[in-house]
Amino acid sequence: MNESMPPTTQPPASEAVPGSQAQVLVQRQVQQPAVTHILLGVTVLVFLLQLATEAGFLREPFIELGRLIFGRADMDALLAQGWGSDLLILLGAKIRVLIVQGQWWRLFTPALLHASLLHIGFNMYALYAVGRSLEMQYGHGRFLLLYVLGAFGGNTLSFLLSPGFSVGASTAVFGLIAAEGAFIFQNRHMFGDRARPALQNVVVILVVNLVLGLSSSGIDNWGHLGGLLAGGAFAWFAGPVLAVEGLWPEYRLVDRRSDTQAWVVGVVIAAVTAGLVLWGIRLYS
Repeated sequence: MNESMPPTTQPPASEAVPGSQAQVLVQRQVQQPAVTHILLGVTVLVFLLQLATEAGFLREPFIELGRLIFGRADMDALLAQGWGSDLLILLGAKIRVLIVQGQWWRLFTPALLHASLLHIGFNMYALYAVGRSLEMQYGHGRFLLLYVLGAFGGNTLSFLLSPGFSVGASTAVFGLIAAEGAFIFQNRHMFGDRARPALQNVVVILVVNLVLGLSSSGIDNWGHLGGLLAGGAFAWFAGPVLAVEGLWPEYRLVDRRSDTQAWVVGVVIAAVTAGLVLWGIRLYS
């Protein structure tokens, strides 16, 4: 699941004060993108483990884990059939028949796995480009929730509508792109003339990537769409909505939405997504 790299939207540096046409500088506390960097590091580490197992290193711990999951006889049979070339993909990819059998972690772990160096390169560049600015606006916890919901929603829609196996962080990345668009639109009064071209960029990126997905059999477009829907829904109802408060000259930007509201929205979206998974398990059992 590959996609091209979206541009970042920098936080607005100056805003129009209500009731005035003047542009003034305002202050807002933003958090540094620690979660983005951790996600990058963990995903790259997992890819290095994939390469190591392909090269014959560190295989035994993952073979033993596979025997715990599948049973010794079934795991040995899978290895004999050639499924051991990338043990981590075997253990964590989105595979419908195994999710139906109860391996729910496969609705999350594909976001940590990648099929090639080019694949992880595209996705990690996109995460770095979009994630930093979003996390500085969202905060650590809300940003992590957005990322996880994008991966969960993307892999769930892929589970329901795509029988093949899939891996890649682009489910979560599409959720981030949707969240970027929602953030710009809901705070367009803060961005002024920059809002329209920034929104147009987001729309073009989404359309181009979805069209590319439809034109290639190797891209899980349902996963992309699911990440887009889950991330977009969370961003629309729980993303930052900024307002200017204070008296001149000490204006500041504040977020009208609380962390509590964000977590409630996140739980609702996760519950709806889990309900779809249960329906899919009944459908394909």
